[in-house]
Amino acid sequence: MAALYEDRFWTSSDGLNLHYRNYPGPEGSSALPVLCLHGLTRNARDFAALAEDLSAKRRVIVPEMRGRGQSDYARDPETYTPATYVADVEKLLAEQAITRFIAIGTSMGGLMIMLMAQAQPGRMAAVVLNDIGPEIAPEGLQRIAGYVGHGRSFPTWVHAARALAETHGAAFPDYTLDQWLELAKRTMVVTQNGRISFDYDMAIAEPFARPGNAAPPNLWLAFEALVGVPMLLVRGELSDLLSAETVKRMAARNPKMRTITVPRVGHAPTLDEPEVRAAIHALLDEVA
Repeated sequence: MAALYEDRFWTSSDGLNLHYRNYPGPEGSSALPVLCLHGLTRNARDFAALAEDLSAKRRVIVPEMRGRGQSDYARDPETYTPATYVADVEKLLAEQAITRFIAIGTSMGGLMIMLMAQAQPGRMAAVVLNDIGPEIAPEGLQRIAGYVGHGRSFPTWVHAARALAETHGAAFPDYTLDQWLELAKRTMVVTQNGRISFDYDMAIAEPFARPGNAAPPNLWLAFEALVGVPMLLVRGELSDLLSAETVKRMAARNPKMRTITVPRVGHAPTLDEPEVRAAIHALLDEVA
């Protein structure tokens, strides 16, 4: 079966060759496109199933941030910050002449959505935030800091899957080996020496560890730019990054926000859960 997407590239302001998956959608469709933004250590494969699903009706664009997947690694690790990722994505949107769109963001991708909305309000017709909000629990950040940038490699996919289970088992207590294998293949690649390693530049850990980079300040102000925008907030019941109290505060500020909690899952849901997929479709069906 032929892939439903094309591999495309754009160039950042500092000359990096950056990759995105372009799912064209139906020919001649006037539906608003969907922009999918991945998390800190992830890549375009995170949205493979969702993007294929949504592309039945709309164009879907899934960029890979610098230092991830097929995108170039940054020459200066100090550019591994949300502000730079936003600038990179804005350049892509400008080149594609996309002025209004639907945005879906997991974790760091959700932070980027808030920053983009704050900089240019009114462009997003609907938003899905996956296990992220304007207030980030410090215990979750500490947990991420404990594994990001550790350049481990593994001899087989089973070894890789078991290593992920050791690190993330508390977030996905019901995962089977097959599910851990699937997660490994989303997040890792076979390297030139035949071993399996994570598909991102380990140098992203350097700026992440500094205050204000992992969680930009004044995110409540950025969230305010989305007030009135139809929004779906997806939260893992076991999340250590997005608290139930923060969800309540978000709902109070945006009456158009609906929330779905995925049971027995932590940070972050895959967006492939049947109840989440149904909620995303319900939101997008309300948008032209």
